[in-house]
Amino acid sequence: AGSRLNATARAVQFAGVGIADIAALSVSDIRAWVETLGVVGRMSQRESDIARDLIPEIKSRLEFLEEVGLGYLTLDRGAPTLSGGEAQRIRLAAQLGSNLQGVCYVLDEPTIGLHARDNQILLNALKTLSDKGNTLVVVEHDEDTIRHADHIIDIGPSAGKRGGRLVAEGSVTDIEQAPESQTGRYLLHAMKHPLQPRRPVAAQTDPALGWLGVQGATLHNLQHVTVELPLKRLVAVTGVSGSGKSTLARDVLLANVQAVVTQRATKAGRDALAAGEAIGWTGCEGVSGFETIDRVLEVDQTPIGKTPRSCPATYIGFWDTIRKLFAETLEARARGYAAGRFSFNTGEGRCPGCEGQGVRTIEMSFLPDVKVLCETCHGARFN
Repeated sequence: AGSRLNATARAVQFAGVGIADIAALSVSDIRAWVETLGVVGRMSQRESDIARDLIPEIKSRLEFLEEVGLGYLTLDRGAPTLSGGEAQRIRLAAQLGSNLQGVCYVLDEPTIGLHARDNQILLNALKTLSDKGNTLVVVEHDEDTIRHADHIIDIGPSAGKRGGRLVAEGSVTDIEQAPESQTGRYLLHAMKHPLQPRRPVAAQTDPALGWLGVQGATLHNLQHVTVELPLKRLVAVTGVSGSGKSTLARDVLLANVQAVVTQRATKAGRDALAAGEAIGWTGCEGVSGFETIDRVLEVDQTPIGKTPRSCPATYIGFWDTIRKLFAETLEARARGYAAGRFSFNTGEGRCPGCEGQGVRTIEMSFLPDVKVLCETCHGARFN
C-alpha cells in the first residue's frame, strides 16, 4: 500500500504503532507523539532503557526540521516531490543536527529562489551554525544576507576580464565607502528601477489579448486550482517555498501545453484534435486557450552544453555560419572540405592530440587530475 516495507516489517510495533504509520505523520505530529513516550507507564523498563539515548536525539532532529520551517512535511514524502527550497532546507537541517564544530561550510547562493519569509528562516539557521563555532563562506547577492554577514569580501569591479580584483572588504560601512564598489552603491541607495506603468490586462472577453486557463489542477499539494493567465504579458507566480508554484508552472502548465503543441505539429495529432478526441491531461482537469501558442520553451538551471567541448558560440548557433563560410572558400572547395571539416567535434577537423578539448587531462594517483595545455595544438582545438 505504498509503504515500501514487507509484511514482517509492517507487523512490528513499538508502543502500539508500526513504523509505516509513524512515517506517514508530519514532523510536528511525530514530535508530539515522541513527547508522549516519556509519560510513565507508556514503556516497559527494558524499553525505557533502550530509548533513553534515542528519544532526545530524535527530538532534536525533529526540532531542527521545524526550525527551518518544515514541520508540515510527512517523513515518507518522496524526494522528487519536494520543492527546491524544501530540499535545500532539509540539507541545512541535517547540518544543524550534526552538531559539528570547526567545520567550514561553503554555500553558493543559498537564498536563490527563496521567498522573503524562507530567507529569514535560512539566515537564522546559518547564524545557529556559526554560533556553534563553524565558519560559513556564502556567495550571495541578497541584500539581507550581505547585511547579516560579519565580514564581507567584494570582488569586481565588473565582470569577465574587468573583474577578478578585490574591491573592498570589511563591514557594510567599509563596502559602502569604497568608491569602486558597485555592491556598495546598491547598499547605500536602493537602486530605483525605471518603472513602467502596469500594462492593462483586458477583460477575458477581449479576443486580442487571449487567455490561457488551467482548470482543477490537483498535482502534489495543489487543491483544485483554477487560474487564468493573460497571454502576451509577464505573469509572476509567487508564494512561500513549497506552496506549489513550480508544480503549477512546470508540472501542470508546461507539461500539458508542451504535449498538446507537440501533438498539433503532426498531421495525425491535428486530425485527432479536429475530431474532438479527448486529450489526456496530466495533473489537472483541462487546459484552455492553448490554440494560439506555437512553441513552448523552458529555461531552467540545467547546464546548456551537451559535450565538454561546447562553448558560447556553439549555444547561440553561429559556429554553423562560420563553418559554412570557411567551407565556401576557394581553397576548401578545391580540397573538397565540407563544413564539418571545420569543427572540433568531428574526427576530421579536431586536433588528434586532445580530441578537440584544447587541454589534456593527466590522471594522478592519489591526487586530483591535472589539466595541461595540449602540446600539439596549443589550445586551438583544431588539427
